[in-house]
Amino acid sequence: MTASSEKESPDLVAAILEQLREQGVDLESLAASECCERGAPVKVVAVAANVGQVLDLMGRSRRDQVVMVRVDEETARKLDAWVETGVVKSRSEAAALFIREGLQVRGAELTELGQALADVESAREKLRARVQEVLGREGEPDSG
Repeated sequence: MTASSEKESPDLVAAILEQLREQGVDLESLAASECCERGAPVKVVAVAANVGQVLDLMGRSRRDQVVMVRVDEETARKLDAWVETGVVKSRSEAAALFIREGLQVRGAELTELGQALADVESAREKLRARVQEVLGREGEPDSG
C-alpha cells in the first residue's frame, strides 16, 4: 500500500488492514527488514476472490484422475466445513478445489523448476541408452 492510497481512502485501507490482521497477516511485520534477515522469505499472492467462478471452471472439466491423500484432523475439519456450507458437495470436491488453487499459486515455482525436470528426464534417457549399450541391446526397444 502506498502513502497516496492511504490518503485517498483511509477508511478502506484501515478496513483492509483490519481484515488482514484478523486473518493473522500483519503487513507491518511482513515489510519489516528483520523478517527477511531471519531467512523467512515472504510471498504475497492473489487468488480468485470468487470461489463460485473456480467451481464453475472445475465443473466444465472432467475430474477423472484419482489422487489419494491423507490429511491431518484440522485439514479434514476445514474440508468438512466447506462441505457444510454447501459450496462444495464433498471432501473430494473441496480438496480438488484447493489443490487446483494451490497449484496456481505455486505455478511460478513449478515453471522455474521446469528446466531442472527436463534435465532429469534427459539424464534418465541417457541412463537407459547406456544400460542398453552395456547389456548389448543397442537399438532394441526399452521394455520398462
